[in-house]
Amino acid sequence: MFSEERREEILRLLHKNGRILAKELADMFEMSIDSIRRDLSIMEEKGLLKRTHGGAVPVGKVRNTPTPDLSLRYGEGTPLQNAISRKAAAFIQEKDTVFISGSGIHYGMLKYLPEFPFTVVTNSIKIADHLKERTNIETYLVGGKVKRSGNITDSLAYDFIRQFSLDLCFITGGAISKNGISTATPEVASLGRSAIEISRKTICLAPHEKLGIDAFAKLVPITPIDILITDEEANIEAIEDIESKGVKVIIAKVGEGD
Repeated sequence: MFSEERREEILRLLHKNGRILAKELADMFEMSIDSIRRDLSIMEEKGLLKRTHGGAVPVGKVRNTPTPDLSLRYGEGTPLQNAISRKAAAFIQEKDTVFISGSGIHYGMLKYLPEFPFTVVTNSIKIADHLKERTNIETYLVGGKVKRSGNITDSLAYDFIRQFSLDLCFITGGAISKNGISTATPEVASLGRSAIEISRKTICLAPHEKLGIDAFAKLVPITPIDILITDEEANIEAIEDIESKGVKVIIAKVGEGD
């Protein structure tokens, strides 16, 4: 098969399936992954697709990730996710006031939180319930309408959180790219934006699968982020794009700090 024929087949598979993985293509065409990546890079330059970590999506495809089952969201987390959570928790200093939201990777931070006194503001009933037994942590739960997930993200929550001044805001999103942080719903985006605006420093927790893509509702541009923490499988091009916007990127390594 000639290279142009192969790329036409790749494009057909992309439009049929909505995404493609470099490893699967390499197996299908009996080629090296590096050769497939070169194909994808050439196709991206021609505007035919958008590369992501491990593969590609159609141009202009907007990610709208469904909410995961709560047992998965609030599980043990993968080693890569835990590496990010551990690294993030290490930024908390004594007597800090920090915002910790209700995503799975935020929940993963709880087992790494320090023992000295500090204050947590959260919009997650699950996280507040977990922290209520920690005598060294003062916990404030943002008020408003409770979603089925146990998180609170309505207009009452926006007004509530603006009563505070925060040292640290730990944020994430369904998608993180040089264009900014985005998520599936405008409500979640608005609450995250409010937390960032009242915080002295913002740290973005960014698992590799969320890098280099955009979701439906934009939370903030990437430039207000002070530090982005990702994992060892992050796409180097996505990292470089974010660093070019002046954001410090830290790679959290599995086993580091054990």
